[in-house]
Amino acid sequence: MEIRLSNLKERAAQTHQENKQFFKKLRKKPPRHLDSLMQELHDEEFERTDCLKCAHCCKTTGPLFTRADIERISRKLRMKPGVFIENYLQVDDEQDYVLQELPCTFLGPDNHCMIYDFRPKACREFPHTDRRNFHQISNLTLKNVAICPAAYQIVENMKARLTNS
Repeated sequence: MEIRLSNLKERAAQTHQENKQFFKKLRKKPPRHLDSLMQELHDEEFERTDCLKCAHCCKTTGPLFTRADIERISRKLRMKPGVFIENYLQVDDEQDYVLQELPCTFLGPDNHCMIYDFRPKACREFPHTDRRNFHQISNLTLKNVAICPAAYQIVENMKARLTNS
């Protein structure tokens, strides 16, 4: 994983324009089987990828916390939502709740999440490569390929499959 992670940002930057063009075409005319293909590619990649060896997403980016996330997590931590917000979150430029600091406060030294069973929705769904209507989240995917080696590989595999079919 370290080898894949060491030059991920550089590789993502090198393929950014190509990916941007590819996604632009994909949005205009997505193949009917795109969602099933993405689910297949996602499942294949995460059979090979162990997130616990990486946790780059938790170390470098933070999720958005929805009101439901805040309620659920604060209840599990046995604190009032206001106290949870005060201790761990801040409001960003888009008026969303985000972590006050990175790496994530809840990331343990062994890369295990201390709130894994009730983590935010954004964390549960990351890197969003198995999401329905995948073609609609291309801007998010362009960002995620620079963060997640698995997302990078899934997009490369998707391009290869769709270009060769």
